[in-house]
Amino acid sequence: MPAKSLSGGGRPLFPPGPAGMLLYAVDAVLTPGSPVSDIGQLTALASDAVAVGGGHVLDTSHVTFPNGAVTLVLILAESHLAIHTWPEDNLIAIDLFSCGAIDGRRVAAELARLLRLDDVRMQRIERGPGALAPGAASGGDR
Repeated sequence: MPAKSLSGGGRPLFPPGPAGMLLYAVDAVLTPGSPVSDIGQLTALASDAVAVGGGHVLDTSHVTFPNGAVTLVLILAESHLAIHTWPEDNLIAIDLFSCGAIDGRRVAAELARLLRLDDVRMQRIERGPGALAPGAASGGDR
């Protein structure tokens, strides 16, 4: 599959926002009602959450493993969202990497609501050139 271009007239379609590069890492517990085993529904709900946060889905890819675990990746104009499940342990890990104007906290909150997650723990980690400065990372958000 050819790569999708985000350039328009030599400049990025969605330039990085003032927040810079951020990683939102979410760990949570799946509940009996968590709709993660249906890849079509999971993709639709993840896409909806991205839209709520102001993001733009360009493409998706997924793998469903023999034990029912899923890895879903949404390629965003602002970077990417990855969802990994471990059904045998009722666990889910969500990583949203942002290089543009997207509200990562809102995306994470919407995913927690739509996927009916429990015991949600989120870390916001600054990435990129400024991230190496002392005090750049902040973690443990709930």
